[in-house]
Amino acid sequence: MEEQSRQVSAETELPLGVRVAAAWSWRLIIIGAAIAALLWLIVQVRVLVVPVMVAILLTALLQPIVTEFVKRGWPRWAGVVTALLAFLLAVTALVWLIVSQLRGGFGDVARRSSIAWNDFLEWIESAPFGLSAEQVNGFIGQLVNTIETHQDEIWSGALAVTTTAGQLVTGSLLALFSLIFLLIDGKRIWFWVLGFLPRSAHAPVHSAGLAGWISVGQYVRVQIFVAFVDAVGIGLGALILGVPLPIPIAILVFLGSFIPFLGAITTGLLAAFIALVYNGPVNALLMLGVVILVNQIEGHVLQPLVMGNAVRVHPLGVVLAVSAGALLAGIPGALFAVPIAASASAIVNTLMARRWDPDDTPVASFLHHDKRSREAKHRARNVARITRKEGRV
Repeated sequence: MEEQSRQVSAETELPLGVRVAAAWSWRLIIIGAAIAALLWLIVQVRVLVVPVMVAILLTALLQPIVTEFVKRGWPRWAGVVTALLAFLLAVTALVWLIVSQLRGGFGDVARRSSIAWNDFLEWIESAPFGLSAEQVNGFIGQLVNTIETHQDEIWSGALAVTTTAGQLVTGSLLALFSLIFLLIDGKRIWFWVLGFLPRSAHAPVHSAGLAGWISVGQYVRVQIFVAFVDAVGIGLGALILGVPLPIPIAILVFLGSFIPFLGAITTGLLAAFIALVYNGPVNALLMLGVVILVNQIEGHVLQPLVMGNAVRVHPLGVVLAVSAGALLAGIPGALFAVPIAASASAIVNTLMARRWDPDDTPVASFLHHDKRSREAKHRARNVARITRKEGRV
């Protein structure tokens, strides 16, 4: 009794703030350890994670096509085939445009770049900088050597993009097969995973997961719109300023814009470089101004109003998420950072607001509905079979 009273007295002697901080600290340490273990596991199976994540984003983009087919009473497989064909045709068209436009112009860009570099060295030697062409080439050589030495750290990250041909083909096939099965049977896969959880967790997890999935779909569709605006703005600016290769520039900007903020700027600088080597510094500065203007429109209009309303993530959160994703996981991290942040925000908001029916049993309801649907299809096939037999008689 005396020992218990001393323990109670010791606890009451501690300030309330210290006790609360200690209670939060050990809980946060456990949560941090769990997150670190999860990230370690993801890194170990990154060859699987990256293709599946790509397939999930593509599923969120193409799922409305399949849903529209099902609503109209058409076969689901027809919707899946249509969605896949539309996606493959779009990718093929983009690749064809890039290859056909660059096939004749890439060599000329390299030649003009060499001429522009020699002119720059001559200007450096004639200007009162006290530098020679050999010194500048030495600086550039050291920079290139540093980049080559640390290229793994610069371009990769924990979720390094596959570099070998075998890994690239394997990842592409895995992404394609995952996409097909998610489009065909995504709902059944979700409820199968949900079935591993306790029955009391089915309703909240289902509601939170549905909110996260809706957020990812909205992000993908809005990001395509934002990328299209960036591509049209920078490509049209290049066309008006007489910069060569405006179509490949627009396509590269479109693809690069899927990494918010950073992608459009990087590909826009490529347009400014092409303007420099073809049309001179004044035209390059004008092209750079167009790139900055388009990015300002994206940052102050499209991201806050369109993207912010769609995914409910503040623009500062988008920038921090992309930066953290790039530091932790390289290019895949920058690509997946915003949809992960958007889905996490939607999931947390749903759980905090308790937006689900506690009496709902989503897994049991789905299994019951799926069983009745299968029985109805089986009866329909039997009726069709009997009808065909009677017709032959």
